[in-house]
Amino acid sequence: MVVDSPSVETSRRARRVKTDRVDGRKLLLMLVRHGGGERGHWRVVRVPGVEDEDERRLHRERGRLSGEATAHRNRILGLLMGQGLRVERVGGRGWAERLKALALPDRLRAELERERARLLLVQTQLKALEQARAACLGEKDNKRLRIAQVKQLMGLAAVGVNSAWVLVMEFFGWRKFKSRRELGALSGLVPTPYHSGEQEREQGISKAGNRRVRALLIELAWQWLRYQGQSALAKWLNARYGTGGSRSRRIGIVALARKLLVALWRYLEHAVLPEGARLKVG
Repeated sequence: MVVDSPSVETSRRARRVKTDRVDGRKLLLMLVRHGGGERGHWRVVRVPGVEDEDERRLHRERGRLSGEATAHRNRILGLLMGQGLRVERVGGRGWAERLKALALPDRLRAELERERARLLLVQTQLKALEQARAACLGEKDNKRLRIAQVKQLMGLAAVGVNSAWVLVMEFFGWRKFKSRRELGALSGLVPTPYHSGEQEREQGISKAGNRRVRALLIELAWQWLRYQGQSALAKWLNARYGTGGSRSRRIGIVALARKLLVALWRYLEHAVLPEGARLKVG
């Protein structure tokens, strides 16, 4: 059993004794309470298995390589902008010839060539990762539950291959959830109100749990409004936050992301299509 250390009860005094012996006694006492059937006094960390963690490597590496490719493109654009040259697109057919035609200093030209070589390497590796992912999705006799879940999510309009893959490999594919509260806690999209005495304020979302899924769900919520505008979730957001300003809209999109996560979970677990949602044609 792995215990989340911030969830262990501690004294609220400013100065308190903090030693390994005190921590050991505290953990032992809480273990006795846990064995006696008490719940809620600490939180247990769900550790992914070796296979579960290995399934995450493809999209995580792809994310890192995408960031590196963007950095190389921006570096090339910045070097050219420093010479007063504006280009619309880096790479593509005829890019090397266009670069040679520019009147550039020798060392700058050499640096640009090295940046271009690194960009081409990253693009080649990205293409290999996407081909590996496509091969997994293209296997007709593949009986792995994760791949079936990815294909099921891809059947919804507004959900692409990247979103479906990350949601399954990071979230739905390795752990069984008991309730929507567990979903919200692991995604970090739950509110954290502060009510004490006469003080009441909202502290925003918890931002605990999986940051990749949290960022993806915010992006997916905007896509849901665009491609699933007739769904019940989109109508709920427009009715409650549509008349407010930009800040109200941002708050609403986070709430929509949390509701959308629960709807996708029910769709995978119980085959309950989100109300008003449409599937892709073909």
